[in-house]
Amino acid sequence: MSDNQSNIQSSTGMGTFGQIVGRLVTAAVVLAITAFFTPGFSINNFWSLAFAAVVLTIIDYLIVKFTGLHASPFGKGFVGFVLAAVTLYVTQFFVAGYAISWIAAIIGALIYGVIDYFLPGEQKM
Repeated sequence: MSDNQSNIQSSTGMGTFGQIVGRLVTAAVVLAITAFFTPGFSINNFWSLAFAAVVLTIIDYLIVKFTGLHASPFGKGFVGFVLAAVTLYVTQFFVAGYAISWIAAIIGALIYGVIDYFLPGEQKM
């Protein structure tokens, strides 16, 4: 019985790691598409994109941990939309080569939400 429990715990731990990596990759792809289609939103290079995806994932994780709200425009209605816009905007203070205006953050949150809505898979942690 204990061997079975340890196998479940180890696979759950790897599952969480896999979810984090999947979330990072998804965030990077969605962020790149969002930056491409949003005027006033620029990401200078691949490393800025990768680091921005890490920062967005960490901010989203912290928001979920402390408030229980997902920073997804379609996740929690208006509150999720505002959280997504603020998250996109705040990320520029942590990432060099990432620039976004308030208007672009609002438009970007909408685009991010639409793209994220149509991606397959569940991204819960």
